[in-house]
Amino acid sequence: MERTNFLLRLKLQKGIGYVKMLQIASQLDAAEVSIQMIKRMDLPSNLIKIAVTAYNDPEAAKMLQRISKQCQIISFFDRVYPEQLRQIYRPPLILFAQGDLSLLQRKIFTIVGSRQATSYSQQVLERLVPNLVKNDWVIASGLAQGVDGMAHQAALNCHGKTIAVIGNGLNHFYPLHHQHVQEVIAQQGLLLSEYLPDTPPRPFRFPERNRILAGIAENVLVTEAKAKSGSLITANLALQENRNVYAVPGPITSELSAGPNQLIAAGATPIVDYQF
Repeated sequence: MERTNFLLRLKLQKGIGYVKMLQIASQLDAAEVSIQMIKRMDLPSNLIKIAVTAYNDPEAAKMLQRISKQCQIISFFDRVYPEQLRQIYRPPLILFAQGDLSLLQRKIFTIVGSRQATSYSQQVLERLVPNLVKNDWVIASGLAQGVDGMAHQAALNCHGKTIAVIGNGLNHFYPLHHQHVQEVIAQQGLLLSEYLPDTPPRPFRFPERNRILAGIAENVLVTEAKAKSGSLITANLALQENRNVYAVPGPITSELSAGPNQLIAAGATPIVDYQF
């Protein structure tokens, strides 16, 4: 059995989270997984039992077949898995995708910001993104309300490529009014999630997906964001992973400029024109 197949079977088991999956995955030292390999693993007996159950589970086999018809499945061990993402803290072991996986091998520029973004972000992105696309950058964001949606749409408007990393399964649309954009990205760009396709959106999943947005990128840009926001989580994760962090400066009277201005004060590069 291929490692990706086995990891997905593990993910389908109840009561197994990231840490246990990682413990088992770290023992997979061959491209093919067998019962004999599992039984030789240097793991606690309860994890061996979980791994054997996953390997033999007929229901998991049926579910895997159904999921494989809905999307592409890639694991940490696959060649198409982006090298930069492998290097982050807690890299996703399994990713579900719809669209062009080759985009993960290109230069990626992640753009994030407030869900309550103003026309200031819109104006900046409408002029900045075409220049990024012209210089062969793929635009990544989280498909959320506000800056995320603006970034994806700006890329699509100038026939650029865009990656949406979402905080729910691929079979859900969140926010609902982004359904059309999500469908277009799945056809013309790449839709990416670490969650099983039927997983609904939940608040805690959005900070989790931020590490992927930071991990796949060479550069991360924050436009408008409050002093405490998910966008700053992404920027701080990017700094921890030695990515380049940029911020759009704004008036100190604006609550939504507090985040970018703080990043600039801490050493982020300010965006002062539209050339890149």
